[in-house]
Amino acid sequence: MKAKLTIVLAAILASQTAIVAQDVAQDTDKAAKDTGHATKKVAKGTVHATDKTAKDTAHGTKVVAKDTGKATDKAADKTAVATKDAAKDTGKATEDVAKDTGKGVKKGAKGVGHGVKKTVDVVK
Repeated sequence: MKAKLTIVLAAILASQTAIVAQDVAQDTDKAAKDTGHATKKVAKGTVHATDKTAKDTAHGTKVVAKDTGKATDKAADKTAVATKDAAKDTGKATEDVAKDTGKGVKKGAKGVGHGVKKTVDVVK
């Protein structure tokens, strides 16, 4: 009888070990699936955030480039206007100097001519 009882007890313990092993395997499988799901979710979120950041960076770069282009055009326009004004002023000043020089040359020529006439009269 003791032998039968020992065999029954051993059979019960062996079946319980198999049940516990199945529970451990099932829990491990569930944990692995949950970890895989969480990893997939995090990776998807990271990809989305990276994509959004790249788009925002591209947009910011585009805006800065556009603003820089506008500023360059504006500066070029102002430079052109200033150059035009300076050329007008320079032309006017050159014209005035030329007139004054012409008057001076005319006066000098008359004076020289008058002096030559006096010299000729004296020599006669």
